[in-house]
Amino acid sequence: MASNDPKAQSAATSAAAKIKKEEKISQIRGIKNAFFVIIACAICGVCIFLFLMGNPSNFEGGDPANGHPLNLAGTVYKGGFIVPILMTLLLTVITLSIERWIALSSASGKGNTAKFVAAIKADLAANNIDAAMKRCKDQKGSVASVVYNTLVKYKEMDANTVLSKEQKLTTLRNEVEEATALEMPSLSQNLPILATLTTLGTLVGLLGTVMGMIKSFQALANSGSPDSTELSTGISEALVNTAFGIATGAFAVISYNFFTNKIDNLSYAIDEIGFSIVATFAATH
Repeated sequence: MASNDPKAQSAATSAAAKIKKEEKISQIRGIKNAFFVIIACAICGVCIFLFLMGNPSNFEGGDPANGHPLNLAGTVYKGGFIVPILMTLLLTVITLSIERWIALSSASGKGNTAKFVAAIKADLAANNIDAAMKRCKDQKGSVASVVYNTLVKYKEMDANTVLSKEQKLTTLRNEVEEATALEMPSLSQNLPILATLTTLGTLVGLLGTVMGMIKSFQALANSGSPDSTELSTGISEALVNTAFGIATGAFAVISYNFFTNKIDNLSYAIDEIGFSIVATFAATH
């Protein structure tokens, strides 16, 4: 027998709303605050610069300040204080790229997204909503989450006898948009930082290049014969920073475009299934 107690009904409604809210929480996990990543990468970059590249064994006479570099690590050390900054940017790009790879791999789900989309469309064509919902639970990921939440609303609208057909279709479209809007911030999280580093890495590298060339011209401008040591140090600093800046900017561009393309593919899949769900409801009701 159904309870007529208003408090009991209110509690039941609140519990149902809580369950529904929990179902709609995005399952994608990632680094929420990239500031700590940047700080950690800065610490690592400075330590590598001072203790690995600045090791006395990398220089003639064991003198990092005045000794000639004996290997690549010593040559990079001669790039000056811009090198640890560029190293911080490069390590940040690498770390956030790995983080986005893990996050977007979980967002794609367990199986192939294209096959999942085709299977869901087949279930919809057969009006087998329960099978489609089970497939979503097995697939997991962002696409499956959006589809599952929409199918839950689909069944609610199917059982609803109060709303008109147009109202039900509008409700379904709103559900697709709401579920998609919940997933998208998690998918694109930290990508703006990668986009910023595509330019910042190149600019910082250019700054180091200019500073190195200034040192070179200062050596040439000295009275008497040019100081070959100072000249070579300035050129080394310029070339090292150029290489680091280009490497950082190139890696950031490749990473950003790769992950943006993956997000676009997931968005297209969500839009395709969302349209199919709404079209199926419209055709069968």
